[in-house]
Amino acid sequence: MHQPARWGLGAAGAGVAVIAGLEVAALDEMNPFRRTISEHGLGPDGWIFALGVGLLAAGSLAIAVSLARKRLAGVFGTIALLGWSAGLFVTAWFEKHDWSVGPSLSGSIHRAGSLVAFLSLPLAVLVIARPWRRERSRATLVAFGLGVCSVLWVAGIGTAALVGASNGLAWWRVMPLGLVERGLAITEVAALLALGVWAAARRLTTSSPRAAVARTDG
Repeated sequence: MHQPARWGLGAAGAGVAVIAGLEVAALDEMNPFRRTISEHGLGPDGWIFALGVGLLAAGSLAIAVSLARKRLAGVFGTIALLGWSAGLFVTAWFEKHDWSVGPSLSGSIHRAGSLVAFLSLPLAVLVIARPWRRERSRATLVAFGLGVCSVLWVAGIGTAALVGASNGLAWWRVMPLGLVERGLAITEVAALLALGVWAAARRLTTSSPRAAVARTDG
């Protein structure tokens, strides 16, 4: 098992566990159909949410490194995965808008980071896990399917926003935003973990002279 991929799966899994714990703890206080996941980042316990997202970002970065070292991601796939990781780090560091106070620069940066992350991951998965590539497995097929589902989530959100704008409604009022965001997040994280499983299962290929000699002698 490739070490960076194993570390990446562990860190990403830990981050998901932290955020899931926050979700369960806040069931009595937060409406998951309307409130977004980033609401956990507001208040004195916001550092726990930041920790969870930061772990997910670090794990994603490790998986990207593993795929890149094995030459499985390609240039565009690697850039897209790095965009996802960077977007998550930004989301973790900057708090969302606290609408009880008003909009803020931190909230705008947080929103931009979220947008970059949510758009980058489906692109990365579709490029890396494309089913017509020679190196494929069940994990890549699962990842590709989840990548397609992620694109459908994004397309649905965009369509709802356009419909709302044409009717003079705020885009976040034409859909259960919290539910939709959670559906998109779960789908994208599952796709990432499928890529991580694939990266962990693939052996690192090398074309160094020493390795070539070893194979010849064997």
